[in-house]
Amino acid sequence: MPEITMVEAVRQAMKEEMERDETVVVLGEDVGEYGGAFKATEGLFQQFGEYRVIDTPISESVIVGVALGMAIIGFRPVAEIQFADFITCGFDMIVNQTATLRYRTAGDMHAPMVIRAPSAAGVHGGLYHSQSPEAWFAHTPGIKVVVPSTAYDAKGLLKAAIRDEDPVVFFEPKYLYRRAKDEVPEQEFVVPLGKAKLLQEGGDVTVVTYGSMAPLCRNAVKTLEEEEDLSIELIDLRTIMPLDKDLIYESAKKTNRVVLVYEDHKTLGIGAEIAALLADELFEYLDAPIARVASPDTHIPYSPPLEEFYLPKKEDVIAAVHRVIEY
Repeated sequence: MPEITMVEAVRQAMKEEMERDETVVVLGEDVGEYGGAFKATEGLFQQFGEYRVIDTPISESVIVGVALGMAIIGFRPVAEIQFADFITCGFDMIVNQTATLRYRTAGDMHAPMVIRAPSAAGVHGGLYHSQSPEAWFAHTPGIKVVVPSTAYDAKGLLKAAIRDEDPVVFFEPKYLYRRAKDEVPEQEFVVPLGKAKLLQEGGDVTVVTYGSMAPLCRNAVKTLEEEEDLSIELIDLRTIMPLDKDLIYESAKKTNRVVLVYEDHKTLGIGAEIAALLADELFEYLDAPIARVASPDTHIPYSPPLEEFYLPKKEDVIAAVHRVIEY
């Protein structure tokens, strides 16, 4: 199997789905001849032409609104938001119009569409190009939310998202675009939405993470096992909504200690929801308070040293594991 980057995996997923299904179209700012801000759509315009790879005005509400209209009349649009931060300009179209469509039409209409958005920090993009807004959308009924951490998952999950009958917001950690490389099959495959991945089995502590924090957690777990002989179970959520509660609960029942790691702000992030679920439904299995490792509740600095200070680090994960073990 060839080794490819995450951004190449995203490109392959769109290309293969457009070849498989002529109703799949791509739209967004500079996605045409330019190939997108991160080159995720490079080559698609030349292969599929201007009617299936559509450059749009700089208006996220227009991009999402047009995608919704196309989905209603039978297309499967893949809309690109250049940076996830600017998805806020299309927030009304996503939350009030797209997410509610199936419910407010009593199932008569639905919106098979994907909104792709490069998200998160780590590339010194400053506060307007570094946010992790997945919790905003995970809170909204009617939307699925996906955040891959590997090239394999990015390709398989995006193909599944394009084939889904309802809207999917697909966040791509841009820090991993060219850093995440792995072997990806050339043969047809999809990764089902709503299924987390058990990256490693263990018995002492469960670490739950996703997106850009997954490689960091892998490194932390490796250090804990090699230097301290600890056994850590590591879970990559992959889909934020719906959560794979079964895998999280199964692991928590086994290890009785849980650490949640995510790049978003700590307060009211995805980790808060998982901690509440575990407290509600598995309290009797827990031997220690659930620990959260996340970014502070402040804006993301532009200064590289400050951004590095702001983001969760390997040492933070290791310290959290120590806290739940020593409790």
